[in-house]
Amino acid sequence: MTGTTIRAMRGDDWPQVESIYREGIAAGNATFESDPPSWDDFDEGKLHIGRLVAAGPTGTVLGWIAASRVSTREVYRGVVEHSVYVADRAHGRGVGTALLSTFMSEAVRAGVWTIQASVFPENTASLTLHERAGFRRIGHRERIAYMTHGPWAGTWRDTVLVERRLS
Repeated sequence: MTGTTIRAMRGDDWPQVESIYREGIAAGNATFESDPPSWDDFDEGKLHIGRLVAAGPTGTVLGWIAASRVSTREVYRGVVEHSVYVADRAHGRGVGTALLSTFMSEAVRAGVWTIQASVFPENTASLTLHERAGFRRIGHRERIAYMTHGPWAGTWRDTVLVERRLS
């Protein structure tokens, strides 16, 4: 990760963030979404805390992480669901680890006590990343949603629910 900086995501990062999001969609194991949202929808739907990018030495975005509240109910104010995406060209370079570690530190400072994510069981890289970061598998949802695009189009997909409690 030499020369890589983790910093707050800016609006002008969106074209690169969206491109990485599209790579994840095309691979079929990152999201049920068939297209990334617009910047306005992303900006409105994601928390500002922990919304980060990993930028290479030339400023190229190599990955991103962002979260949203799991509920608008006050009792769940400290529970968030996050997504982390790494550009295909940056896999295996520690980008996901750096993003997740920095995200967790920012989450603690913001009063978050639980971080969760739903991960496809076939996404072994993401499951390994989360396991190494102290997340535990707390559930397996069978045939939770129908995939409409990509290599898994026309199939019902399972997800694994992972969670990390923060101190």
